[in-house]
Amino acid sequence: MTAHSIASDFESEGETCAGTLLLPAQVSPPPVVVMANGFGGTRAAALPDIARHFVADGYAVYLFDYRNFGDSAGQPRHWVSPRRHLADWKAAVRHVRNLPGVDHDRIVLWGTSFSGGHVIETAARDPGIRTVIAQVPHVSGVASVLQVPLHISFCLMLAALRDQLGRAFGRPHYSRIVGRPGEVAALCSAECWDGYARLIPPGERWENKVLSRIFLELPFYSPARSARKVKAATLIIAGERDSVTPAAAARRAARRIANCEFHLLDGNHFELHLASEAVCRQSIALQLAFLRRQFAP
Repeated sequence: MTAHSIASDFESEGETCAGTLLLPAQVSPPPVVVMANGFGGTRAAALPDIARHFVADGYAVYLFDYRNFGDSAGQPRHWVSPRRHLADWKAAVRHVRNLPGVDHDRIVLWGTSFSGGHVIETAARDPGIRTVIAQVPHVSGVASVLQVPLHISFCLMLAALRDQLGRAFGRPHYSRIVGRPGEVAALCSAECWDGYARLIPPGERWENKVLSRIFLELPFYSPARSARKVKAATLIIAGERDSVTPAAAARRAARRIANCEFHLLDGNHFELHLASEAVCRQSIALQLAFLRRQFAP
């Protein structure tokens, strides 16, 4: 099924967020899947390949970039912040609820990695959300931080303090998003360097950096704490070999959601993002089957 692509931006706290609506042919009005990327990612990284599977199955897909990333406005650039991201998700859902040509009663929140936590948190705050898909989600700040070697966490914390000090003088300090094992970066386990690189399409304007202030927030951002408030039908998919967002934490979060389906697949964090990988296609098949059950007459 061929997708019709429409640019559709929205405002979040006074800044413009770039969005793209993909519409399937011969389905009117289709359910709509709202998607945004994880830690430091843009909507161009891996998400279009996954979105095509949803469009082929008759769903509209709305992809957006957070403020300060990708094609969205906002300064300084590369600002990861749970509070800001959640405000962008709220604004994106409000925007989709006003879009013509889609079914406003059948909105699906789809998140992966860091945004996998965002969709859980957003659904907990918005009782109108009926369906959520969270793939390899960040659900526990402590669990994610413990995946990083202690000496690297210490260096990142120092960088965060330097960034906070620099804010007062308009001199932000950046850290690397991804590095090789032993290097100072937010993501530095064995799978990360090559795995993250495979997400970035050729020609994409992506930089391997993030404002260091996030490392003061990250340990305290745990969407699992809000999981019991989620009323939406939820699907959580975790990777058995995930060294970024541990599967055990995802399973614990799933148990707190009243109507939640959990699957553990034999893959690492980044393989679950890559439609060229068999485990990603297995994940997508589970997601489509889940949605068919939710939206069956």
